[in-house]
Amino acid sequence: MKKLCLLALIVIPFLALQSQDPVPNGFQHWTPADIQSATKALAAGAAADPHHIATKNLGDFPNDLFLLAHREADGTPELHETQADVFFVQSGSATLIVGGTLVNAEVTAPHEKRNGTIQGGVRRKLSPGDVVRIPANVPHQILLDGAREFTYFVIKIKNY
Repeated sequence: MKKLCLLALIVIPFLALQSQDPVPNGFQHWTPADIQSATKALAAGAAADPHHIATKNLGDFPNDLFLLAHREADGTPELHETQADVFFVQSGSATLIVGGTLVNAEVTAPHEKRNGTIQGGVRRKLSPGDVVRIPANVPHQILLDGAREFTYFVIKIKNY
């Protein structure tokens, strides 16, 4: 009888672990180790890129897109007509210019404008732990202002 009870104590928890429901379709979980590993790979990619930026698409869904970005140079001015951006700063520092008017921009993809200049706008210093939300149709640009690198987790909220 003791052996049967002991066997039950060992087997029942194992069966409970094996019978868990699968995660829901579309569920994602990124650990700090996942982000750190991806950041190291992006740093190598940014060094080789002519614009000194590398991104990794982490998940693309009907209403949102997740990516990790690493910059080693200033970004170009941009505006997304149908997407809001949410940045979670991971490392480094930068200045975000947001708002104002995007002048002489080019359409680079459907509902996407880049290049040109931003007239007006406000400057916000960004550092690790900061979170910002940039609404659709709002010009923005990241400037490193002498910093060596800037890494941020991005959520693009689609379909405005």
